[in-house]
Amino acid sequence: MKKFARMALATAVALVVGLAVTSCTDDSSQDKENKAKQANYDHLVAQQPAGRMEYSPTRESINQWIKTWGQRGKLSYVYIQNAKGEYGYFIMKGLPVPRCKMLTPTEKVESSSNGIAVLAQPGMDGTYSSGSTCNAYYGFDATTGAYMEFTVGTNQSFFLFDKPMTMPEYASAKQLGPTSVKDVD
Repeated sequence: MKKFARMALATAVALVVGLAVTSCTDDSSQDKENKAKQANYDHLVAQQPAGRMEYSPTRESINQWIKTWGQRGKLSYVYIQNAKGEYGYFIMKGLPVPRCKMLTPTEKVESSSNGIAVLAQPGMDGTYSSGSTCNAYYGFDATTGAYMEFTVGTNQSFFLFDKPMTMPEYASAKQLGPTSVKDVD
């Protein structure tokens, strides 16, 4: 009887494992489409492999950006153009910072037997941000250190330079902050 029970148990286990393996190999429609997409990509890469550059102007630009803005005390000349085409400017210490930039992670990924969850994390001020403030920028005035904030959007654009601009539209720009170009010459 014990031998029969062991054989029955072994048969049942084999049947369950076999069904589990079979169910795991059935591809969903999404799996099939992902495989088709990957196969097409593999085919295209084989037919048209990525070219090789001897020189990267993009890397040079990034390195120049690092060299330009990686200096303590570097000033930003921010020119704002409104919907009427009029320009104004202000001068800041360092770069304007988008309000959605944070020094700490904004999310935490937690795993459990129930799956994976992405949880929002509070910012350094103890509050949660929706991340929707990326069109608002802030910084500090070049001579007074006053906090400055501006937004860009539908009818307003900003242009950032590391030196004052002399082109006519910039040269006649109205001073918007406490510091003028003459104050930092």
